[in-house]
Amino acid sequence: MMTRLCCEVLSRLKGKTLVTAESLTGGGIGAALTAIPGSSAVYKGGIISYTNWVKANLLDVPEEILETKGAVSEPTARAMAAGVRKRLEADVSVAVTGLAGPDGDEFGNPVGTVFIACETSQESKVLRCLFSGDREQVRQQTIQSALKLVLACTEDLKS
Repeated sequence: MMTRLCCEVLSRLKGKTLVTAESLTGGGIGAALTAIPGSSAVYKGGIISYTNWVKANLLDVPEEILETKGAVSEPTARAMAAGVRKRLEADVSVAVTGLAGPDGDEFGNPVGTVFIACETSQESKVLRCLFSGDREQVRQQTIQSALKLVLACTEDLKS
C-alpha cells in the first residue's frame, strides 16, 4: 500500500516539486518517497521539525501560535506547510505534526492526535486525525494519510 501511494504521488506530481515538514514521523514520509527509484525528479527534500525551535526558526511558524495553540494544532500544521514550501522553493508541500505517544499535551490533545497540511500555490488543506494504536502505528497511519492528502490537494494537477 505504501509503495503504491508513493508511486501515485510521484506520478501525479511529475513536472512539479514536493517537499515535506515532518515532526512526529521524523522523516518517514521522505523515506517512503525516496524508496521509489526516480523520486528525485519530484521530491526535493524536507525539514524534520521535531522541536518548536525548528518549527519557529526554520519553518517560520509564529511563536505566538506555538505558545497559544501548541505544536499540535491546525495553525501550526498550516504554517509548517507554508514555511517549508517557501524555504525549499517547491510547488507542493505536506506537513505533519502530532502526538505518537506516550503522552498527550498541555492543550488537551490525546495521543494519536495529528494535523496534516498540504499546500500548493492554489490552496491549503488541513486534516485533523485521531489515530489509534502504538507509537509506530500512529506514525505509519500519519505517513499514509499525508500521502493521501497530497493526492487530494493536487487533484487539479492530473495530466
